[in-house]
Amino acid sequence: MATDTQAGQAIYNPRTLRIYDLVVLRLSNPLIWRCPTARILDLYDRHAGVAHCDVGVGTGWYLDRCRFPTPAPRIGLIDLNADSLAYAAQRIARYRPETYRIDVLGGPATGIAPFDSIGMTYLLHCLPGDIAAKARAFDTVRPCLAADGVVFGATILSGGVPTTGAARALMRVYNRKGVFSNAADTLPDLRAALDQRFRSVEITVVGCVALFVAREPR
Repeated sequence: MATDTQAGQAIYNPRTLRIYDLVVLRLSNPLIWRCPTARILDLYDRHAGVAHCDVGVGTGWYLDRCRFPTPAPRIGLIDLNADSLAYAAQRIARYRPETYRIDVLGGPATGIAPFDSIGMTYLLHCLPGDIAAKARAFDTVRPCLAADGVVFGATILSGGVPTTGAARALMRVYNRKGVFSNAADTLPDLRAALDQRFRSVEITVVGCVALFVAREPR
């Protein structure tokens, strides 16, 4: 039987991945969630390190366009969905990415050389449970983060942020379908989960999206 974790990623297949950039990055981000895709790309430009790992890889769009601090970064891709991994890996094949098929709620990811930065963009709102439960994803990837590394990303929230009628309606649809599981996701809960795990936390709200940067793991 499919788990909730699997439900959140099951929508991503070769057909839907081909239209993901149009639907999510060009339309939903600016028009529904009110967070221009460029704001998220800026997170990558500012925080992606020489060795970077993306968790929940989507189509690899951000990695394809990111201005890494070196022309030959070490890139890791972590996702439960084999189609997403293959799609993103092919897109950034010039970097020869490492791919890892891992359930981010399945326990610590060990045996992977640490990365300077870890990106978790549009991952949390697809994971099951409330923020406290899905924040175990941070614990899963903690062994993959260098001691002086940074975790950054973005997630769509339903509480504690401004939401339009269109955003609330689309969230309801996505939650019913199992694509999202963010009906109980709030800004205070996200901050609490990050503060519990990191000594330095920055959160910026753009529309109903929380952009976060976390350093100094506890």
